[in-house]
Amino acid sequence: MGRRVEHHLRVDGLMLAVTEWGPAEAPPVLMLHGIRGYGETFAGVAQALQPERRVIAFDQRGRGRSDWDPQRRYHTDAYVADLAAVADQLGLEHFELLGHSMGGINAIVFASRHPQRVRRLVVEDAGPGAFEHSPGAARIVRELAQTPPGFDDWEAASAYMRALRPSVTEAARQQRLREMLRPRQGGGHTWQYDLAGIAATRLNPDPARVVDLAPHVRALACPTLVVRGGRSDYLQPAMAQAMADANPHVRWVEIADAGHYVHDDQPEAFHRVVRSFLIEGRVEAPGVVA
Repeated sequence: MGRRVEHHLRVDGLMLAVTEWGPAEAPPVLMLHGIRGYGETFAGVAQALQPERRVIAFDQRGRGRSDWDPQRRYHTDAYVADLAAVADQLGLEHFELLGHSMGGINAIVFASRHPQRVRRLVVEDAGPGAFEHSPGAARIVRELAQTPPGFDDWEAASAYMRALRPSVTEAARQQRLREMLRPRQGGGHTWQYDLAGIAATRLNPDPARVVDLAPHVRALACPTLVVRGGRSDYLQPAMAQAMADANPHVRWVEIADAGHYVHDDQPEAFHRVVRSFLIEGRVEAPGVVA
């Protein structure tokens, strides 16, 4: 895939792990993963955008190779401030932005607050109402509450992931485990993300820190593509349509036979849609199944 660089940036007292793919001189795209995700989840998307884009993804605080926050500041404002700091330290004045789920929330808020910096925005299966009122939100809360602290062996972890993500390929599940687990003292494996802190924040959200996304969607000033999974239990079709109705800059497409993790479930279709939008400036008619 060509150039790949890994480095760490100190942000808000935390060390954040950053990965870049592609030519350093190419237009940059920053990518934000979901609540239990990691930057490497976008490796396939990064490859699909080569050589026209410099793709940058980082493990958001509390995940992957980035530091956990001892104060458990796992809130939208903290994530958005982290994104601004990463972009500043990398010297990115203008860039494209892609976010999945929680990362999509963060991307919407950042783009609305910094309209001069975001050229184009891709939101993967996120939007107003999904965090609060969807079956997927209830599923995520349930999964966080029931997540085991660790596993005695790799096969136990693999069985857990197969039950949790039955729709993705085994290769995708194994990649997730490699990125999400680390050896546990005494044997076995434990999570490489701050399960206790992230779960506490999501299971008992501070009402003062929960962001109302609707005004942020209305404020978006850049071309925006919302990508919904056709089987998603999180972003509902009416929610995606409401985003388009609220702002003429917003279009949406639906990728068939994909759940909430669109880039895992239907990678080729997702890559095609994202590449067309970011590089060719094209988008299919709103609501068309890709």
